[in-house]
Amino acid sequence: MASPAAAQARKVLRDLVLRPPLLAARSQAVQLTPRRWLNLQEYQSKKLMSDHGVRVQRFYVADTAKEALEAAKKLNAKEFVLKAQILAGGRGKGVFSSGLKGGVHLTKDPQVVGQLAKQMIGYNLATKQTPKEGVKVNKVMVAEALDISRETYLAILMDRSCNGPVLVGSPQGGVDIEEVAASNPELIFKEQIDIMEGIKDSQAQRMAENLGFLGPLKNQAADQIKKLYNLFLKIDATQVEVNPFGETPEGQVVCFDAKINFDDNAEFRQKDIFAMDDKSENEPIENEAAKYDLKYIGLDGNIACFVNGAGLAMATCDIIFLNGGKPANFLDLGGGVKEAQVYQAFKLLTADPKVEAILVNIFGGIVNCAIIANGITKACRELELKVPLVVRLEGTNVHEAQNILNNSGLLITSAVDLEDAAKKSVASVAKK
Repeated sequence: MASPAAAQARKVLRDLVLRPPLLAARSQAVQLTPRRWLNLQEYQSKKLMSDHGVRVQRFYVADTAKEALEAAKKLNAKEFVLKAQILAGGRGKGVFSSGLKGGVHLTKDPQVVGQLAKQMIGYNLATKQTPKEGVKVNKVMVAEALDISRETYLAILMDRSCNGPVLVGSPQGGVDIEEVAASNPELIFKEQIDIMEGIKDSQAQRMAENLGFLGPLKNQAADQIKKLYNLFLKIDATQVEVNPFGETPEGQVVCFDAKINFDDNAEFRQKDIFAMDDKSENEPIENEAAKYDLKYIGLDGNIACFVNGAGLAMATCDIIFLNGGKPANFLDLGGGVKEAQVYQAFKLLTADPKVEAILVNIFGGIVNCAIIANGITKACRELELKVPLVVRLEGTNVHEAQNILNNSGLLITSAVDLEDAAKKSVASVAKK
């Protein structure tokens, strides 16, 4: 059985680096890349959608309680919904450090919007997905509250098995789509789209019909589906998920909530979008790692893991646990490694006071093991490494790398394989 730490790492890694097969493992990230994933707040995603003709609720963003009150007055709506803007889920059941309960509130009184905003902005909101102390709320979204008469699910995503975009929908929206797929697979509808031809009118109409939109609503839904697909292509998304994709009693089809994932490889041509990346909720060490194209994930143990590749990282966490140890963190180098990155990686790992040993586990496919070895020896000397270091290298230039380590005169323990590395790492901590 995998350790809790390894399970935590696996969850975070899936969110960071794995492209999900269709409906099997939706996550906040959908590609393998040496960069961490772009994070947008809800209001930013809704603005992107609105700018591309997709119908969303009217809304304003406020940085102060006074701005929130003014926004409510400008909306001039029958009812307002006030939402704290943080990246974590579970806002509705969260608790603020001010004592206010709930990060999402409905009211018909603009004055109440201002009063609630005063208890939100500047305070930490703790949810089931945030650290215990919560996350500071810097902005709130004030939106027009709309009644929903029916909820459906719609997503457009890149699917490896189809070699391109796939439209996925279900008449059962507002719930976890994986549960629908498991209990009622007949309610999941898919349309494979030829990326060269684009979405056809017949596909949009068929999906609208499968989602249960009738009469004029069918054409309206099909139009929104086509606009969502155009958005998907234009912003280089890997997934646009709308849940719920709903209809109102007044006969409007509205995208009430959306999750958008972006292809980081397209950053060079989506500069405006990537400039919106909200890093304020990251741990400082994660932001520091990102500067050097490194992925850092903090865990609860005392053995730091320095690896290249998500799969190897998860395996390393598991095998440390199976040998009686606990990972303190791990740091993923990715593919294009330079000596300077190795040095920075060690600097980050040794800055964690929990770390009592470091396990380096590198498979040199793209990575040159000699570069890793030179980086390790440089880091050990310049940082005056005080904790035990166990190194397992395999692959490209491994013999040259081993010679570099063996002739360095440094206290570096070599391992022949991952099992050996894990045992030696755990043993080095046990000796203390």
